[in-house]
Amino acid sequence: MKDQTSGSTQARRNHDQRFKDELIAQSLVPGASVSAIAMKGGINANLLFKWRREHLRAMAMAEAAPAAATLLPVCVIPDVDTMPTSQPSAPVGPAVTRGARSGVIEVEIAGALLRLRGAVDETMLGSVLRALRQSA
Repeated sequence: MKDQTSGSTQARRNHDQRFKDELIAQSLVPGASVSAIAMKGGINANLLFKWRREHLRAMAMAEAAPAAATLLPVCVIPDVDTMPTSQPSAPVGPAVTRGARSGVIEVEIAGALLRLRGAVDETMLGSVLRALRQSA
């Protein structure tokens, strides 16, 4: 039995990440014996099981993480077939009234979030909402 009055001078071993990755890869091969691989590597089998568990958990979290959304610029062009022929086309610019207040409008349609800040052109907003509704 060890004498518990004397302090242990052995430091915890830090294994190189390449060493860990190599043993984990060997242990994940179908039919491989984790205990034999650990013994060959000179470590306890429980330690290799812990490394495997942490590796598999990290891989599962990486796969479950949602991909970052990619925002693309959008330009809405009115369909020529649906435009009335008797009225001249509206200028392509924001038609904001003088008394318009700034604010934020958020609309969620089919999982897409449309956020508008500041003064909003009603005609352009109508075109965007119709396009979103048709794509849903």
